Amino acid sequence: MKKLPKVSVSSKQWLTGITIVCVALMAVSLFTDSISRPVKDVVSVVVVPMQKGINDIGTYVYSKYTLLKDFSRISEENLALKEEIVKLTEENSQLSLNKFELERLRALYDLDDKYANYKKTAARVIAKQPGNWYSVFTIDKGSEDGIEVDMNVIADGGLVGIVTDVGKHYANVRSIIDDSNHVSGMLINTGASCTVEGSLNLMDSGYIYVKYFKKDAEVLDGDKVVTSNISSKYLEGLLIGYVKEVTMDPNSLTQSGYLIPVVDFEHLQEVLVILDKK
Repeated sequence: MKKLPKVSVSSKQWLTGITIVCVALMAVSLFTDSISRPVKDVVSVVVVPMQKGINDIGTYVYSKYTLLKDFSRISEENLALKEEIVKLTEENSQLSLNKFELERLRALYDLDDKYANYKKTAARVIAKQPGNWYSVFTIDKGSEDGIEVDMNVIADGGLVGIVTDVGKHYANVRSIIDDSNHVSGMLINTGASCTVEGSLNLMDSGYIYVKYFKKDAEVLDGDKVVTSNISSKYLEGLLIGYVKEVTMDPNSLTQSGYLIPVVDFEHLQEVLVILDKK
């Protein structure tokens, strides 16, 4: 077999060949760039706005999703806060009620101590006649608890009224402000006698009537009126209220005016019934 002749390539030939290849590649690159540039421009006109629009839509959708997610979270937090506020309001109301009840019971305790000579029992008001005032009302104690007709009822430091009707577990009370009620009274400092008369119409101004002081009796605004020793049904010495604007009557024989009851007849809730009778 014949041997192939060896081909020898000089350095100059290598350099020339490489140069030709580089020039060819540069030419191809320039040629293809000049062809593809218009296509790229056309594509950029169509694709870039679409891409921008897609990006804008994506950004908008994401922002709305985030907003809805935040809104849902805030709504849940707001609902939880409202429930907490309701709970705290209920607790505060209950604490206020407990505080007021404690204050009323303390007042009853003080009143019980004030009239310590009398045997008494506490009762709650459970019903009343229509209107703003506790002129006639019902308590939750009756004959089973030792309550009897004509027993005196007190609260707020003074006289409320008298028991008029009794059942086994309830009793009705007519207060001193009722139109039909008359109480024999006297000034605590001088003993001057008078009559206290109820008036629901006048009670809207905070007063009831006090009448028939003798013409020479010295009566000053703020003088205390208590139940008289001559009363047939009311125990002696129970505070009724304070006189106001007593003037001479037209007959010039007696004096009359107004009386501010010591009891709050608009907000009665608990009372004491004196078990001792006149």
